[in-house]
Amino acid sequence: MADSKGYISKTELETHKKPDDLWISIQGKIYDVTQWSHHHPGGPLPLLNLAGQDATDAFIAYHPGIAWQYLDKFFTGYYLEGYLVSDISKDYRKLAVEFSKMGLFDKKGHGTCILLTIIALLFFICVYGVLCCDKTWVHLCCGGLMGFLWIQSGWIGHDSGHYTVMSNKNLNRLAQLLTGNCLAGISMGWWKWTHNAHHIACNSLDFDPDLQHMPFFTVSSKFFNSITSAFYGRKLNFDSLTRLLVSYQHWTFYPVMCFARINLFAQSIILLLSKRKVPNKGQEIFGILVFWTWYPLLVSLLPNWYERVMFVVVSFAVTGIQHVQFCLNHFSSSVYVGPPNGNDWFEKQTDGTLNILCSSWMDWFYGGLQFQVEHHLFPRLPRCHLRTISPFVKELCKKHNLAYNCASFWKANAMTIETLKSAALQARVLTSAVPKNLVWEAVNTHG
Repeated sequence: MADSKGYISKTELETHKKPDDLWISIQGKIYDVTQWSHHHPGGPLPLLNLAGQDATDAFIAYHPGIAWQYLDKFFTGYYLEGYLVSDISKDYRKLAVEFSKMGLFDKKGHGTCILLTIIALLFFICVYGVLCCDKTWVHLCCGGLMGFLWIQSGWIGHDSGHYTVMSNKNLNRLAQLLTGNCLAGISMGWWKWTHNAHHIACNSLDFDPDLQHMPFFTVSSKFFNSITSAFYGRKLNFDSLTRLLVSYQHWTFYPVMCFARINLFAQSIILLLSKRKVPNKGQEIFGILVFWTWYPLLVSLLPNWYERVMFVVVSFAVTGIQHVQFCLNHFSSSVYVGPPNGNDWFEKQTDGTLNILCSSWMDWFYGGLQFQVEHHLFPRLPRCHLRTISPFVKELCKKHNLAYNCASFWKANAMTIETLKSAALQARVLTSAVPKNLVWEAVNTHG
């Protein structure tokens, strides 16, 4: 237990990592955030994943400077015994301070307003093409434009979940509902729930939901042992059906990505119909209902079933490009099992991400994801500045002999397929999961 000097050992701190007993350390001071976890804007999961340990780097990454003033009311009076800061963390924190002094976190530019205007124009063109033209090729082009529109609305939803893209929080929330729920049919509440977990536990096989795609995909043979998902709270069974699907995943990857949006629709609805607490649940449900009103109605106005089906297929397939982009950034990167560790938070973020090399004129295509390393280290930074800070991040990685992973779009695709193929071939010859996979993992561990 804590001694008379007000210090607490790391071992003692590690015992406080339960929902009803949740302590964290920030810059050596111990905070009890048990009650606050129920009101935390990012949800309780990020706090639970980092509970019982130092969370300073993660706190700096996800909170503006103003958040520091609210910490005192959670201070337990205890300090972490033997608290030390690694050289990497020191440099990372200095870099965060420098970017803040430069005003990069506050300068958002006018990209969102321009993009919203483009999205509105694309939506008008799609509706006009369906209602006022009778050419099949026009209708199919409108389906493609709808898919492109969803991609761009996805970038706004992503950005607005990390920082305020509009002039105030109310307008930011309105932009989320319009571009996410109403226009794309994706619950922003669902997205924030899963995406926060992904950022905190980047590429943890059992804690990062963005790697848990069974029965269709696995990126590591560790999944063959039916690991338990800490995110979903259930076992991910590697049964005969999963083995069959995974055995051909390097062939089915792109076809599945063409219809991956169906999974997002389903996950959004499942969450909103569940008993799980979702902020602004009424707004979320209303937005989803708006989407499932206008989209089926628009499709029904096409002249025949062939065009209706093709419109849906084309719109989904075009949006599949974005789903592929999501996978490229992480599928071929280093993975691990277990909860995130605050003491090597910087290293885990860089090891588990892959940048995509591209010219500045192609930034609109990637929505900031081409600078995935920078985005994971500084998630609150507006994407218009990611290219600016890239040299600083690269230099920091070089200084500490850390990988700064990057590849061209085509190379990243090849790396992803190779990762899927390696796991697929192992699944095909799987007879005894434990001995065979331990040997294979020793030889073929990612990264």
